Parts: sequence; C-alpha cells; structure tokens
Amino acid sequence: MNLYFTQMNLFLYFFFLVNIVAFITIAYDKQLAIKNKNRISEKTLLAWVVIGGTIGSSLAMSIFRHKTAKTSYLLKFFGIVTLQIITIIALFYFDLIPL
Repeated sequence: MNLYFTQMNLFLYFFFLVNIVAFITIAYDKQLAIKNKNRISEKTLLAWVVIGGTIGSSLAMSIFRHKTAKTSYLLKFFGIVTLQIITIIALFYFDLIPL
C-alpha cells in the first residue's frame, strides 16, 4: 500500500476519533451543567477543538444548545476555527498538502 494512503487513513481515523470525543465531551458537560455538578473546564473543551474536534464540538453545541450563549467561549471557539481555516488554506496554497 502507498505510504501516502496509509498516512491519510491514519489522519482520517484520528480526525474521526477526535470529533467523536469532542462531541461526547460537550454532551457530558451539558449533563453536568443540568445536574449542577462540577463541570469540564473551557480549556479542556477548547483543547478538543484545537486538535481537530471542531465539527464534533459544533454539532454538539447545536444539538444540546450548550455554550451557544456564552460570548467569551464563542469568541475563543471561532478564533480557533478561523486559525484552522487560515492554516488549511495556507497548506494548500503552498502545496504542502498533495491533492
């Protein structure tokens, strides 16, 4: 098997797993909030976004309506998303990601 495809498969598995964990983490934090229990820190929630869980976090935020009204969290969240988009565009622009 071609090394490129092996690396791409590993990346896709990682991406899928990180997004599942990010989704579950937001959902679990919502349940903790409802029960007035100790919560998952914003740093932890945002760390999952930084390492690639943007889609999973976004879906969970929408489905569970969690963290959608907290401006300080949303600013950080969308700041990370913006940096991710800029990074992806730059990687393609400078041909660092083969098509």
